[in-house]
Amino acid sequence: MMHLPFFALYFAVLLVLCGYGLHRSHLVLLFWRHRKQVPLLREGGKEPISTTSTPFVTIQLPLYNEATVVARLLRAVAHMDYPKNRFEIQVLDDSTDETRHIVDREVGRLRDAGVDAVVVRRSDRVGYKAGALDAGLKVAKGELVAIFDADFVPQPDFLRRLVGEFRDPTVGMVQARWGHMNREHSLMTRVQALMLDGHHLVENRARFSSGRLFNFSGTGGMWRIRAIQDAGGWQHDTLTEDLDLSYRAQLRGWRFVYREDVVTPSELPEDVSSLRAQQYRWAKGTVQTARKLLKTVLRSQLSLAQRTEALFHLTPHFAYPLMMVLSILLLPALLLSPRTDLWAMVVVDLPLCIGTTTSLALFYGMAERSQGGSAWMALRRLPALIALGMGMAPHLSRAVLDGMQSMAGEFVRTPKKGTLAGRYTSYASLPLSEMALCLVSLASVFVAIQTDHWIAMPFASLFAFGYGYVAVLVMREQSARRRAAARLEMQRATVAG
Repeated sequence: MMHLPFFALYFAVLLVLCGYGLHRSHLVLLFWRHRKQVPLLREGGKEPISTTSTPFVTIQLPLYNEATVVARLLRAVAHMDYPKNRFEIQVLDDSTDETRHIVDREVGRLRDAGVDAVVVRRSDRVGYKAGALDAGLKVAKGELVAIFDADFVPQPDFLRRLVGEFRDPTVGMVQARWGHMNREHSLMTRVQALMLDGHHLVENRARFSSGRLFNFSGTGGMWRIRAIQDAGGWQHDTLTEDLDLSYRAQLRGWRFVYREDVVTPSELPEDVSSLRAQQYRWAKGTVQTARKLLKTVLRSQLSLAQRTEALFHLTPHFAYPLMMVLSILLLPALLLSPRTDLWAMVVVDLPLCIGTTTSLALFYGMAERSQGGSAWMALRRLPALIALGMGMAPHLSRAVLDGMQSMAGEFVRTPKKGTLAGRYTSYASLPLSEMALCLVSLASVFVAIQTDHWIAMPFASLFAFGYGYVAVLVMREQSARRRAAARLEMQRATVAG
């Protein structure tokens, strides 16, 4: 009887995690059920555009210290296959380093080539990216606005392929798919690419084709400016201003369109510190947006299916603290469950197996197949994906807690490698939580073997590998940066001497 409260807690955590797993499977089902509708739903974007009625588009490029990638971005945008007298480029430059000089030089070249390009600079960074986008809109010439982050390289036909969707006056935003220029750089970038492919090729397509709400991804998309204004404009009380505005606009009745056939290449973070900084911002901002809007969404006139999907869409990061709790509870669960007992397998092993892997295998297998690859390739990378997600759980659990306690906060940009590796870096604290949890999970592996919980043993191993993998990556990066800083200090001392 003394074990009942513990197993009640264990079951509760498993139940919620399995709920998120079932939701992921439901998205796969929605995608499959509506897969033939997607080409029909985007027919409006295929017809040619009359040169006499071509909408004027403002291209916004929000920047903050992006010296390694800004020239590449500006040169790509300048080559848009769109009438030069029907678009302008707004460089929203909040930079404080040499990026300012690069921007001025490149924009000067664009102007000399006959491109309508302007630089918008503010006296401070109030509102961070949202504040910059809002400042640009106040002087924008367009009726539509396309937005690209600094690490994206838009293709020449981007505007022409998306702008036709806005002939429908109810369309407020069109989102294109993200590509990944450095997908094959490392195991970590391959796993990141698979994660983002799942978001774009399964989640977005399923939500769009079934009439659920989905969000602008912050970049690689186009808005009707009137829709932004009608929804209350860019607001900076959350760190995911894109998600926040997306829900406010759709609650106002604006329709969103997803175009998976239009791909914009981008650069993935290549070191774990940058990835952690990016994911922390996304997790904290999503929790803040849920605090801000979820009650309004659930009380709205949306259908039950739309409101249910919104609930899962706005709360996925709560799975991270639950995963961390589960990895801690697994050790006593294994110790308290009798060895080679059928009930023990039903209680501990089987739910862990089904809840952790089945939905993920379906979800990412579908994502890989959707872009012409093999589902087997996704399955091969699934252990690494699970391990990375588990290894990030302590860090993202702190983000969830931070998002629950406070709104807004500093917008920490994701460092880009671009043409100069190491120019911008993101620093992480010593991964003590990850190391401690790795030791706990290693103990779970040992106990699972000793108690014949053979199904639970691989998952305990994934917990241990995930925590250990992220901890080792962080420590290796910190060590390499300390050595680089020491060499630089020695060079300076030699020059000074």
